[in-house]
Amino acid sequence: MAHKRKKAPARTPEPSATGAALVSSPEEARELMRRVSSRKKRKVIYTEGSVAGEDDPANPKEDMRFESPLTELDDETEANKSPSKKKRTRKKKNTEPVVYDIPPVETKETTFKGRLGYACLNTVLRAMKPEPVFCSRTLRIDTILKPDFGMDYCKELGRKNAEDLARLIQWNEENNIKFLRVSSEMFPFASHEKYGYTLEYAEKELKVRTYGMPCGAGKLAMRYGHRLTTHPGQFTQLGSPRDVVVDAAIRDLDYHCQMFRLMGADQDSVMIIHMGGMFGDKQATIERFKDVYRTRLTDEIRARLVLENDEMCYNPDDLLPVCEQLGIPLVFDYHHNWIYPSVLPLPELIARVNAIWHRKGIKPKQHLSSPCPGAETVMEKRKHADRCYELPPELPDDMDLMIEAKDKEQAVFHLYRIYNLHPVIHENLRPEKPAKPFPRVLKAEAAKAAIGEDGNTDIVESPQTRKTRTRAKVERSGQYYYMAFTCV
Repeated sequence: MAHKRKKAPARTPEPSATGAALVSSPEEARELMRRVSSRKKRKVIYTEGSVAGEDDPANPKEDMRFESPLTELDDETEANKSPSKKKRTRKKKNTEPVVYDIPPVETKETTFKGRLGYACLNTVLRAMKPEPVFCSRTLRIDTILKPDFGMDYCKELGRKNAEDLARLIQWNEENNIKFLRVSSEMFPFASHEKYGYTLEYAEKELKVRTYGMPCGAGKLAMRYGHRLTTHPGQFTQLGSPRDVVVDAAIRDLDYHCQMFRLMGADQDSVMIIHMGGMFGDKQATIERFKDVYRTRLTDEIRARLVLENDEMCYNPDDLLPVCEQLGIPLVFDYHHNWIYPSVLPLPELIARVNAIWHRKGIKPKQHLSSPCPGAETVMEKRKHADRCYELPPELPDDMDLMIEAKDKEQAVFHLYRIYNLHPVIHENLRPEKPAKPFPRVLKAEAAKAAIGEDGNTDIVESPQTRKTRTRAKVERSGQYYYMAFTCV
């Protein structure tokens, strides 16, 4: 008897995991739908190749390796793969010394045996890396008011300037330069009415000792026989009709005297100022200057104060009577006298000027600068050239001559080479840059090029918008207008 096949019990289908019947609210349904991925996974078969029978065509596993979806995906990725960007590499710094091409100079003869000097900045030391050497670090009042800086930071800048002054004097000694004008920005805001301060905190750096140097700037200058002078700015005007300007000028002169006093400088360390503006009446300004000099200046300030002729307001004929009357030495500037000359012959003028210096027991000094090539107008003539190319024929033999040129110590070296005054170190020489033409010349060349070869001069110029410039405020009190006179 045949056995009957038993029927298998019917399987009840399990509910779907994404069905709405498993959730109690629409929010739960949306949350469940977000968790379920809509992407379809590809089935990838990974196989291991066997060493034996690896080249056997009957082996089906070998064919499956090349037909797998994973292999196709890799091929597609390689085809669409973008080229990788090259990694930037930092260029190595060139540590080899720069060799400059210094052209020869045409030599000349002179009987001059004095000292040549330069003003404030040394271009070689200023370009040193990583620590440049210079004496004019400064800041703004806004920086003083910041809690993280304050007056301590301001004074530290002055201390650093004093340290670098000693290094600058040492460099000058090694390069046969024994005359230097010290920057008036040595101690920022030291003469300010509100933020001013005394310099006793930097006495060690100014005179006694400087880090890395045998002694401070003052002792170093005395040891080597260097002369240090200063030239306070154009706002130091003792003849101003405004008391606030005169008060600020006296504070500024006292600050410079204090600096020289702490250095231990002798009487040859003078302070050069200009008479300043005329304020509508030149003679009245001179009288105010005389009154301030007699009644308000200390003996220390009067002992170091000297005047200089300028190119706009006061020539030597204006200042010489004042200097002879009050016993104030006069610094004769050749460039300024070329623009606004004296009526006196130079030999007679220089003899009278030097007599005042000798009566006061101070070695005379003069200023020399050259105008830029192609200068025609007065404003163009005022601009100093990068270097000087000859000594004045009227220059006395024993005289300290300050070279006021843009190339600073390089201008001194240039005269050393021309007149064979001192040997120079070739490694410290720098080539002279070509002179820049004046805007007037550039405009004329542009107009000439615009005419073209056809000679047509009927050119319509496009209108130019003038740049707005900030103008200084001019205050009026009575019949005088007060403006600051800018000196070169």
